[in-house]
Amino acid sequence: MAFFGIRFDLRNPSFAGVEAVDRYAAALDMAAWADERGFALVSLSEHHGSPDGYLPSPLPMAAAIAARTKNIAIYVAAMVASFHDPLRLAEDAAVVDLVARGRMRLVIANGYVTDEFAMFDVPLSERGRRTTETVITLQQAWSGEPFEFRGRTVQVTPAPFTTGGPELVLGGSSDAAARRAARMGVGYQPSGGDSWPSFRAACLELGRPDPGDYFGGTSAVTIVAADPDVTWAAIAPYALHEANAYGAWAAEAGTATGYTGAADADELRASGQYNVVTPDQLVADLAAQGPVAFALLHPMLGGIPPELAWESLHLLEREVLPAL
Repeated sequence: MAFFGIRFDLRNPSFAGVEAVDRYAAALDMAAWADERGFALVSLSEHHGSPDGYLPSPLPMAAAIAARTKNIAIYVAAMVASFHDPLRLAEDAAVVDLVARGRMRLVIANGYVTDEFAMFDVPLSERGRRTTETVITLQQAWSGEPFEFRGRTVQVTPAPFTTGGPELVLGGSSDAAARRAARMGVGYQPSGGDSWPSFRAACLELGRPDPGDYFGGTSAVTIVAADPDVTWAAIAPYALHEANAYGAWAAEAGTATGYTGAADADELRASGQYNVVTPDQLVADLAAQGPVAFALLHPMLGGIPPELAWESLHLLEREVLPAL
């Protein structure tokens, strides 16, 4: 069986020539389209102060998507703990979980973009502590019972739809983050598979259920095209924008994100970060993955205009989904 996911970060660089309101409307339409066609998940990301308008508030967008869909899982991946008051985050996420009837999964991360920490006046050195506090607070808040928070007794209402709250996952890329997730009794979503063995080993040492082998693939996205060369020429400026923006953030922070910058479109295409394939190629790729195949679509990556993004989605609908 093949599973599909669709991702939005709402980057909207000026050279795309798209009004932000139209891009947001298109994302909602695409999420509804994906839900109607049996996609497994829609994923939303968070960054702040980005010149291209990167989505800074994924929870309101998650609520909007929840209202337009019925079955698709909604992954908020990830929210940076340091930029959110833990109690307010618990309230907002509980409301989204009610709107979504339990379809939301919340990934909490330390964050890594230096300018964002400066924007919120948060020292980078406090990342780990704030993430730990946030996860513990969410777990306590979603119990529905009063609890102690920073020396005072508080209670978060209403309770989320999901008993105990939405599924909590810790994002990260290090062995330390993996072990922290195991100790806190939450899931783990690494940026790559290297730290997964540490998470699995820590879970087993602590008597938690075996999470199994890593199932996450890479950050590479799939674009379906009738003519991959023609489509790549059209989307290359947007892919370069995305890869170089992520690459610059990662280089400054000295961390791995799965994205690397490139000098030009040829270098970027050769890097394998973007898979532009024909419908037949995608069907063959999914078959080669075995019984649990997965493809992640990012139709408006880097600011691709909605009309160009729809061309790829409709091609997938016509020539890939029926073959599966």
